[in-house]
Amino acid sequence: MALSHTATPALTRHVSPLNPNSSRNTVRTTTSSTATTSTTCIKTHLSNLDKLLKPSQPKLDQNPTVPNMDVKQPPHNDHEKTPYMLHALNLSSLLPFLHKTAPSDEMSPRSLRHLQRLLSDTSRPSPKNSIASRWHMYHGQSNWYGLLDPLDENLRRELVRYGDFVQSAYHAFHSMPSSPSSRNRHLILPDRSYRTTRSLYATSSITLPDWAHRPGTPDWVTQRSSWIGYVAVCDSDREIARMGRRDITIVLRGTATCHEWFENLRASLTPLEEGGEEGEETQQGNNASHVPKVARGFLSLYKSATEEVKSLSSSVIEEVKRLMELYKGEELSITVVGHSLGAALALLVADEVSACAPHVPPVAVVSFGGPKVGNQAFAERLENRGVKVLRVVNEGDVITRVPGIEIPRIGHMSEGYAHVGVELKVDSKASPCLRSDAGPACSHDLEAYLHLVDGFAGTGQPFRCDAKRSIARLLRHQRTSVKEIYVNRAHDLGFDPTAAVMNRAESFGCAPSPSYR
Repeated sequence: MALSHTATPALTRHVSPLNPNSSRNTVRTTTSSTATTSTTCIKTHLSNLDKLLKPSQPKLDQNPTVPNMDVKQPPHNDHEKTPYMLHALNLSSLLPFLHKTAPSDEMSPRSLRHLQRLLSDTSRPSPKNSIASRWHMYHGQSNWYGLLDPLDENLRRELVRYGDFVQSAYHAFHSMPSSPSSRNRHLILPDRSYRTTRSLYATSSITLPDWAHRPGTPDWVTQRSSWIGYVAVCDSDREIARMGRRDITIVLRGTATCHEWFENLRASLTPLEEGGEEGEETQQGNNASHVPKVARGFLSLYKSATEEVKSLSSSVIEEVKRLMELYKGEELSITVVGHSLGAALALLVADEVSACAPHVPPVAVVSFGGPKVGNQAFAERLENRGVKVLRVVNEGDVITRVPGIEIPRIGHMSEGYAHVGVELKVDSKASPCLRSDAGPACSHDLEAYLHLVDGFAGTGQPFRCDAKRSIARLLRHQRTSVKEIYVNRAHDLGFDPTAAVMNRAESFGCAPSPSYR
């Protein structure tokens, strides 16, 4: 679509705070071009919605390998065979030569199957570029210099994939939250080149008040120990060759239980090392600020254990050491990824893993919507240990700005929290799909994060028109934050956001993200 000739475009320079080299690029900004781009974005995303929310889905592997976990297949939707599906495909708009074709029920079954396969391509995993020669850069060796703004396409794909790992952890927990073990848990990884090797549990050290144990409250809401994530390792020779190393991934979900919520509120800073609190009392003046400290609640969830459940700390360290020994001699990397509470715990995991043995592989953290975790001394300790941290932050997400300053105790000076690592900032207002007045819940939602990362091109640049990530999960969990035009289109396609299982892609714990076709 051509730009309007009535407007005089003004040439402006944008200097990125993350990538100084981007100052060489110029951006044309005019009222007419902005409106044109917005219209084009909406049309493109509506077209993508037609493709991704159609009732038919490609056939997926029905027997994924998940050790120690009995995978339940999602119920089959009877309406997938109804004639309405063929109308919902909107074939004529996608294939112009079908404008004058006879009605779908007069077409041969073979032709229909062929067309369905063509249209189903948008839900297949997208091609992956080889990053073997540059994997250290994508793993944060240079703090992702030159890759964040504008956002590198290969890095975008890696971030979205790691985010989908966290989505699968949420899905697995809510499929059976009260399960005391990993058996029968509905955990299916979105990337089948990885396999799970261990389930992880977090335990709280606090006792809930009596009013929290009201009649009718599910047991999982008040249980002290809860399944919080898993360890997975890349087990595909082809993927290992593409990535240039075998990746060990530690995945942690966000807050779900009452104990976890109460621990989130315990924001006083406490020394990270055991016995550090007594030593702190003997220090004078500013020396106390050199002691690495973290939020008491986060440390409780990380270190606490019961007779039946090991602490998150010991479970992670045991498994990482085992995998390092198992794959000794290979090129390895360790990636810790989490959202919200999981992002906070990811920093504690990375800190301990980085020093758990001699010659530990490079450790990187990918954090979505993570709060502050510790003081400046803790941040410096992570940096000195070589841990690389990439924090994905939504402009409107208040969780990323808390806690602020520790409440001072008698005889002690207040001490501030500090963020760690490099920030990749996205903004809900840049999305053509989300309302400008989307609330805090949407700003912190993980699927909203992945939607924004998939569409982020660079600071001050419009949302990518070729971003094709499905907004099915946004419609299900954040329907009031999605623009009405997309809600109506989804309704026209027969999409029911209140359904227990939306489609097969949803049952696999994540929405398809074919961003690079």
